[in-house]
This record gives sequence, C-alpha cells and structure tokens, in this order.
Amino acid sequence: MFNLGEGLIWYIVFLFSTTVHESAHAFAAMKMGDLTAYESGQVTLSPFPHIKREPVGTIIVPVLSFLIGGWMVGWASAPYDPEWAYKYPKKSAAMSAAGPMSNFILVLISALLIHVGIYLNVLYAPETIHAENIVASVNPGIFEGVAKLLSITFILNSILFLFNLIPVPPLDGSGIVPMYLSEEKGRRYIEILSKTAFEFIGLLIAWKLFDLIYFQLHTVIINLLYPGSNYH
Repeated sequence: MFNLGEGLIWYIVFLFSTTVHESAHAFAAMKMGDLTAYESGQVTLSPFPHIKREPVGTIIVPVLSFLIGGWMVGWASAPYDPEWAYKYPKKSAAMSAAGPMSNFILVLISALLIHVGIYLNVLYAPETIHAENIVASVNPGIFEGVAKLLSITFILNSILFLFNLIPVPPLDGSGIVPMYLSEEKGRRYIEILSKTAFEFIGLLIAWKLFDLIYFQLHTVIINLLYPGSNYH
C-alpha cells in the first residue's frame, strides 16, 4: 500500500542527493575553467534549476518508480562545454568524478549520524536490514522518522556512488577514464565517446551488471557500516 509519508521522505532524499551530485559536477567544472553549468544556474543546492532542466528525471520517473517498486530512481544533468573537455581531458575526468564523490561524502555523513544516534541510545542496528531500515529508533516518535531518513540517505547514496562508477556511457565512470590516460589518449578517448551513440545500451548494460552484483555489494556496505556484525 502506498505510504505518503515514506514517499515524501524518499523524494526529499532523492532530490537532495541528486541536486548535490549535479551541483558538484557544476562546481568542479566552474573551478577548472568551464562556466557552462555556472551560467545556467547549476552551481546551487537549490533543486529548482535541476528540476527545470530535467523534469522527467527529477519528478515523473522518481514518483512512478516509487509507486511501482517502493523506491526511487531518476536522473538530472549539468551541462558542460565539450570543447573544454576535449582540451583538458584530465580536468573533465575530475569533473566527472565530483558527482559520485559527493554521494560518497553523503554516505559518510549519514553513517556518522547513524553511529552518533546509536551512541546516544536513540537509534540501534536492527536484526533485519532493508533500504528503509538500515537503522531503527529505540522508541516511537520523532526518531522513527530520523531513522528512516538516515537509512534512505545512506543506502540511496551508496547506490548512486557505486552505480555511477561503472565505466560505461552515460555514467560518470566512463568520464573518469581519461584521468588514467595520457593527455593525447584522453582526447582520443573523449573523441570516440562523442561519436558513439550507445548511451541507452550502455545504461541497460550497467543496470544489468549492477543488478547481478548489488546483493553482494549491499552485504559488504552494511558490514562496513556495522563492523563485526556479520550481516548476510
């Protein structure tokens, strides 16, 4: 049954996490000389410029995915200058890496807050783990909502971080590759990607691959959050 409260928490976390991800791309590009995203208003933690740019990925798909599957997926995007990326392949790679790294930072922050809550004896590690129950409230009340918010933030940003590292277009992992190449090979790589129209196929491949390995990754992530817990 659809739960409006849970749906609202999911959407708040999804929209915030996606906004942080795209604004990190935009901020990194701005600092390294590409003002394209800055001039279009993407260097901001306000979700509205990101929603305006990608209304389907930030509103329609997340809501539909929650109604159908009980959790949210979607997307946003930050524009960049392809000529700048070609001229500075390593800077372009750093810009690509900024998005997933922002999600990793949110994972660390939510993990820290989870352990602070456990230390203060208002939260605890439950016996059964799922996306909305990574941590639970000791008592009924406001901390039930806090536990759900932290649980969703932790798991959703873990997924965003790991999924975006898969090195196939259009995911950020494919844009990070030039960081490990020479300038010349990096430019050649970017040129090849720009002429390749298989982003949809790449996304399907990434989803299939991630689906095959996510259960194992999920177990590893939870045991890193709770060392010695031996969740399985």
